[in-house]
Amino acid sequence: MSRGDRGLESIYRIAPYYYIHVLDQNSNVTKLEIGPHTYIRQDNERVTFGPDKMVVVPPRHYCVIENPVLTDADGKVVKDSAGQAKLLHADQEIRLAQEPFPLYPGEVLKQAVTPLKVVVANSALHLRSVLDFEDDDTGDKRTAGDEWLFEGPGTYIPRKEVVVEETIRATVIRPNQAIRLRARKECIDREGVARVTGEEWLVKKTGAYLPGAYEEVCDIVNAYVLTDKKALHVRALRTYKDSFDKMRKNGEEWLITTKDTETHIPNVYEEVIGVVNITTLTNRQYCIIVDPCDITGRPQLGQKKLIKGEVTFFLKPGERLEKGIQNVYILGEDEGVILRANELFKDGAVERKPGDRWMIRGPVEYVPPVEVEVAMKRKALPLDENEGIYVRDIKSGKVRSITGRTYMLNQDEELWEKTLPPVVESLLAGAKDPLADRGYPSKQNAKDAAEAGPRDKTRVVTFRVPHNAAVQ
Repeated sequence: MSRGDRGLESIYRIAPYYYIHVLDQNSNVTKLEIGPHTYIRQDNERVTFGPDKMVVVPPRHYCVIENPVLTDADGKVVKDSAGQAKLLHADQEIRLAQEPFPLYPGEVLKQAVTPLKVVVANSALHLRSVLDFEDDDTGDKRTAGDEWLFEGPGTYIPRKEVVVEETIRATVIRPNQAIRLRARKECIDREGVARVTGEEWLVKKTGAYLPGAYEEVCDIVNAYVLTDKKALHVRALRTYKDSFDKMRKNGEEWLITTKDTETHIPNVYEEVIGVVNITTLTNRQYCIIVDPCDITGRPQLGQKKLIKGEVTFFLKPGERLEKGIQNVYILGEDEGVILRANELFKDGAVERKPGDRWMIRGPVEYVPPVEVEVAMKRKALPLDENEGIYVRDIKSGKVRSITGRTYMLNQDEELWEKTLPPVVESLLAGAKDPLADRGYPSKQNAKDAAEAGPRDKTRVVTFRVPHNAAVQ
């Protein structure tokens, strides 16, 4: 027999904790019959629902009833003049653990029996109000749209005016860590500081942190560990006071070293440019810093600073090495360097003008100042009595030959190349004995000259004359 046919049966035996809905077809009123009971249906009545089991809500559970019946102060169901139970249409009711109850005609079990939410420690429920109400437990007046947290440990009792947005778990802050928070709305944080919408801040206290209803965790920030060989290059994103109580302006850059702190967690208004390694100079090294910073940390644009070893330092923001780390010029007795002045300065008692050239001879250790540029390095040329070089004075243009002694070109001299006719070049390059090799053909001479390679034209022309011979 179908369910519709059962509604026309004459006798209904309703078991305990069961119920039925009976429709009076004359008055169109549906009434409720609860067991244990044997119900005899009249001809003008029809059973529209049941028999069905009552709703049982065990302890620590709840259910949601839609269109609940209206009750008076004593908890009795209010009925209209026709005897129909009055309903709160489009309303909801949360029912907790109680005796089994039936559903009156028109009531709907919107949410089945569900366990209550147990909120453990270091977690919370993010709640939002959908209707205006007054919290009976705390006395707070909530308006639609308000958000707050129900923090554990505890059991949350749901209300019809409140919806659960999400479950929030605490973020664990370890040593040398911080969490970066952002305010979604104007609020007061857990430290009692007023925050505006969009503001960001750090929480560095070690332990579990549960963000507020209007707070969101943006990131977990790890600290930079600073050593004697590493520093942190930081730039300010806005004007603020840093963790060392120093006012920083927007765009300012500075270094944080172990003299300031061993570990540093960047502020929300700081941007880490990078980690700077220490620069180390030995006692045989030096370097020139371009745009050096003064005592206050401001770069002196266009200036240069000479640093001699032995020393260690960090390059400050804006500073750079002109040619990297350079070695000190160590000159022997047969060595020298030609220097050129780039700007006016005093070299001891001598005043040097821009463009001046002079020479320093060894033995000496020399570090050029920032006003001086090393043009070239010279080395003495040892010459035998049959050897020589052509030297040209770049100021007067005079060319002379130096033979038979060790000679070092000074700052106003350069080697000069003597050009000879091809025939003479071939003869000199062949290195033939004029008497013994007289019979060799010219082609063979040319081949021998090609194999010998080009002649050094700066060397004085020499031709070996054999015994009992003459040249012209």
